[in-house]
Amino acid sequence: MSWGGTVRPSRYFPGVDVASFGDAMGARHAAPFANQQPLGKTRTMLTLEDKWVWDSWIADDGKRYHLFFLEAPRSLGDATQRHTAARIAHASSTDLLTWDYHGEVFAPSDMGFDDLAIWTGSVVHDGTQWRLFYSALSRRGHHTYDQRIGMALSDDLGRWRRGSNQPVAAVDPRWYKTLASHPGPTTGPDPEKSSETWRDPFVLRDRDGNGWHLLITARALDGAPQDDGVVGHAWSADLDEWEVRPPLSRPGAGFGQLEVIRSVLVDGRPVLTFSCHEAEVTPERRATAEGCSTWSVPADSLTGPFDVSRARPFTADPLLYAAPVVTLRDGTSAILGFHLDTSDEGPGLEISDPIPVTLDPEGYLVAR
Repeated sequence: MSWGGTVRPSRYFPGVDVASFGDAMGARHAAPFANQQPLGKTRTMLTLEDKWVWDSWIADDGKRYHLFFLEAPRSLGDATQRHTAARIAHASSTDLLTWDYHGEVFAPSDMGFDDLAIWTGSVVHDGTQWRLFYSALSRRGHHTYDQRIGMALSDDLGRWRRGSNQPVAAVDPRWYKTLASHPGPTTGPDPEKSSETWRDPFVLRDRDGNGWHLLITARALDGAPQDDGVVGHAWSADLDEWEVRPPLSRPGAGFGQLEVIRSVLVDGRPVLTFSCHEAEVTPERRATAEGCSTWSVPADSLTGPFDVSRARPFTADPLLYAAPVVTLRDGTSAILGFHLDTSDEGPGLEISDPIPVTLDPEGYLVAR
């Protein structure tokens, strides 16, 4: 299957004939891609004609990059309805430009804490198998206000099985907001175990060999609205049993939530990245946003603590959202995410080209 639309080079990889990749992909695609962005707008690298695609994350098996992302059918009509219809889909690539789409690989369970929708996560190899840590919604009454974290296992990154029928790293009301401390508009069971902001788990190995860490999108118990977003934290010796710990940042930085948190090395230096919608920031923070929703924070360590009050926007692509930084095979880095397009034309919900990035002298993420 060849790409549709006009042949033209990638904005960030000049000289690459992106349309010519299509013939090589052939019949391996389970659904058609489109490449019909208007001239002057960043080409989207992964577009599905019948599905919206948004939050994404990448695993690298040494041969191919494996992109996992949320998808939902465009037949819903209203893009805001995608959140309760989200599933995880999978695509793979050798260069982050040409993608083989493999379809849906992880869906809600028939009954349990993850029986409504599956949201954003991360993937890590534990030395024996791959592990997916994911966000989940339950039908038990709180819907999007009942966010939990689950774990699944795979030998090949394509076929996944649940690692447990129970959530891992449940929200701890000592440090984080729950529906018991800050009720939402829903009714349902276990409000002290439910939170409308307990998601986007990012798993990383401790650099000193002391187990594993989860960084989690969370709200501080004592934070004010639009100012209570923090880096939630959990630790495990074995990736199975988790101990929830106090947040790795403080509220009061001007963000209501730090979505799709990533703590990574870029050019050998640690940096924290996250996204936050303009509706979830204080007026003071909005004044410094420059119309952007992706932010970075210089760090001394991959596991914090993080001074989120120092955050600055990533200005190379203002529409970029939920954008993980990827380490390339040559040791350099790139960032890719979906475009949060709120124009009158409606959200495109497509994943963008990768943008080569580095850190500036102060430690902030910038385009290379």
